[in-house]
Amino acid sequence: MASQHQRVGYAPGAFDLFHIGHLNILRHARSKCDYLIAGVVSDEMLREVKGIEPVIPLVERLEIVRSLKFVDEAVVEPVPDKLDMWRMLRFNVLFKGDDWKDTVKGIQLENEFEMVGVDIEYFPYTVSTSSTKLRSALDAITRSSAPTDAPSDFSRS
Repeated sequence: MASQHQRVGYAPGAFDLFHIGHLNILRHARSKCDYLIAGVVSDEMLREVKGIEPVIPLVERLEIVRSLKFVDEAVVEPVPDKLDMWRMLRFNVLFKGDDWKDTVKGIQLENEFEMVGVDIEYFPYTVSTSSTKLRSALDAITRSSAPTDAPSDFSRS
């Protein structure tokens, strides 16, 4: 665990369908702190909060994130409230994608964490790749490869 004098960062995420955007956020977060904790959102929280079914199971997502050289510690995030995670981990900077900046949720987060002395740092959202885009592409592939009831051109009677 990190010492009290270090800048301890917390970077939460689903990290499902791990892609370059995830890698960039974690790499950038590590450059802004002395000790980086990555919070991997549990399957239950993904279902409850985002309404999505993870493609990659939690244990595998946790192992992927834990294996990155710039992640000092990876933990399961089993609760929706980031302040609850702060109470458990005592980080002093929270990293979020800039898609949260200037939103109702982002402003609320900033206000809550200001009360406990935690900075919020936003990183650019990777527009070219996202888990949502990857999930849509997988859904399209699955739909196009699904068997149909129509006979094929190759059937002969």
